[in-house]
Amino acid sequence: MLQKFLGQRKRAQTILPRTPPGSRIYAIGDIHGRLDLLRAINQLIHEDAYAHQAPRNVAVYLGDYIDRGDTSCAVIDWLIDQPLPGFEQVHLLGNHEDSLLQFLTDVHVGPAWLAYGGIATLHSYGVRPPSTDRDLPRVQDELRDKLPERHLAFLRGLALHHVEGDYAFVHAGLRPGVALDAQVPQDLLWIRDEFLSSNADFGKIVVHGHTIAEQPDVRRNRIGIDTGAFASGTLTSLVLAEDRWSFLQT
Repeated sequence: MLQKFLGQRKRAQTILPRTPPGSRIYAIGDIHGRLDLLRAINQLIHEDAYAHQAPRNVAVYLGDYIDRGDTSCAVIDWLIDQPLPGFEQVHLLGNHEDSLLQFLTDVHVGPAWLAYGGIATLHSYGVRPPSTDRDLPRVQDELRDKLPERHLAFLRGLALHHVEGDYAFVHAGLRPGVALDAQVPQDLLWIRDEFLSSNADFGKIVVHGHTIAEQPDVRRNRIGIDTGAFASGTLTSLVLAEDRWSFLQT
């Protein structure tokens, strides 16, 4: 199947993208406060990994664990306390986690964050949403008080990108013409049009979330796996092994 989408590369006698030898990589799309779907996709991943018995298994979560769904706090608990057994775990930063962290020190971030899903996160931590913008300092204080220290440490420790073989994993995408190690956080967390419309060779196949599609969006230079789980009920995992790929979905 990969040849269909990367036919030009094959005709040019280039090598198909591969994972590191012996590695089976699972990338998980945007969870957005749906603990039920996180548990379900982790079970599917566990069963798939058991069936294939790869020497090395890696789970790469692409960010946006919180907001929109009702169980953001529980999702963070699960990611911390229930790692897939025998897996290396990689947790990337999403723009929603970044917005929460910014709000802890800057109330001016509040209106935008709350408008695109943060209210659900406040509820999950037992914080009453603001009645007006003048109430934001009270919300900030309550969230600081009720956000567990281990959750704050988890959020502050999230990575901006990750590389496995010929694949680069980011939350939103890459700015065309900029090397991976020179990308700025704003683009890694937020970029859309310039990245999604680009035919550029990024040096790696970019695996990303952030932009919702009904089905995984497979292109020559990127694979998008945000299938709008918080609303659709479909949480997607991309499975990469050697020069092959497949999908698991709830």
